[in-house]
Amino acid sequence: YAASQAILKKVGTNVYNPLFIYGNTGLGKTHLIQAVGNEIKKDHHGKRVFYTTSEKFSVVYINSVQQGSKAMVTFKNKYRNYDLLIMDDIQFLSNKEKTQEELFHIFNELYHNNKQIIFSSDKHPNYIPALEARLLSRFEWGMIADIQNADLETRLAILETKCKERNFPLATEVLRFFASAIQSNIREL
Repeated sequence: YAASQAILKKVGTNVYNPLFIYGNTGLGKTHLIQAVGNEIKKDHHGKRVFYTTSEKFSVVYINSVQQGSKAMVTFKNKYRNYDLLIMDDIQFLSNKEKTQEELFHIFNELYHNNKQIIFSSDKHPNYIPALEARLLSRFEWGMIADIQNADLETRLAILETKCKERNFPLATEVLRFFASAIQSNIREL
């Protein structure tokens, strides 16, 4: 969260660039990275923000290769013209050598033009199988942040907030029961 706030305050300065967030499923990675993109779009009119999953990026890349050189030029220009590129679930690029190579070149172009890059994964980049060393090296240029399971106090605060949003009051004992029972997946809360 703190790294995301720093990025919002210093857009285009390569602070925490790239930001690589990893953690188990259901802890809010996608929510957090999309929130950064939404805030930049809201507060910095004219900034071009693009969110994609690595799977969709891979499919678009493969389709561009199949369609020929004109489609590849369009593909490259598209991704290199954003002020913020957010790519979710980067672990799915494992074993996709050519797609990783293209991401490497896009990364370099964005980074050297002070454009922000944010990635998410369910594991640390060192543990993504068949990830190219040069791409791993780029991920390490910025900040790699691990999202851990929320503590009891945080889970309780989430439940209280959700109850207020829905005007659905519950007794503190009930909220505490759910916060104690659901420990590993914020989405379930």
